[in-house]
Amino acid sequence: MTDSKVTADLSALDDLALVRSFVDGERTAFDTIVARHQRAVYQVCYRFVHNHEDAADLTQDVFVRAFKGLKAFRGDAKLSTWLHRVAVNVCLNRTALVRPGIEPLDPARHVDDRSEDAFGMVARGERAADVRRAIAQLPPKQRATVMLRVYQELSHEAIAEILGGTVGAAKANFFHALGNLKRMLES
Repeated sequence: MTDSKVTADLSALDDLALVRSFVDGERTAFDTIVARHQRAVYQVCYRFVHNHEDAADLTQDVFVRAFKGLKAFRGDAKLSTWLHRVAVNVCLNRTALVRPGIEPLDPARHVDDRSEDAFGMVARGERAADVRRAIAQLPPKQRATVMLRVYQELSHEAIAEILGGTVGAAKANFFHALGNLKRMLES
């Protein structure tokens, strides 16, 4: 069988079958897993670090850990949920080591010459930067919950699976995170 035929056959498999193929020694199955999930993992990482290079490095770290730990994947959750969990853990570990810096506001970056309301655009840009800074100051579980709920639009059930808690805990983390954000943004 040619390499392109193997790749075509692997891309037709569902995630669980890909994991089984990988565990059984088919190393190219992992390439298919990466191709299928790389964008979603990158988006999670980017929401944590707001920097393409760091997000790309974190994404690579996630897949290195996934490669090493995929044999332990039991299939209790979807592979995408498991990869999100790995991504959140990698990101939380990295951000615990390096606190995010304050994003300088470059007004020229937020002004569109074609815009009729340049002041409004700058104000929205400043507000968005304030929100990103406030999210970065949340406790790790709250920060992860907000990012997964707001930016990835995941359900509380999916967040509970990713963070390894209950649905009630995910809802409570989100509720407390919103309260903390409100207090931070009002001060």
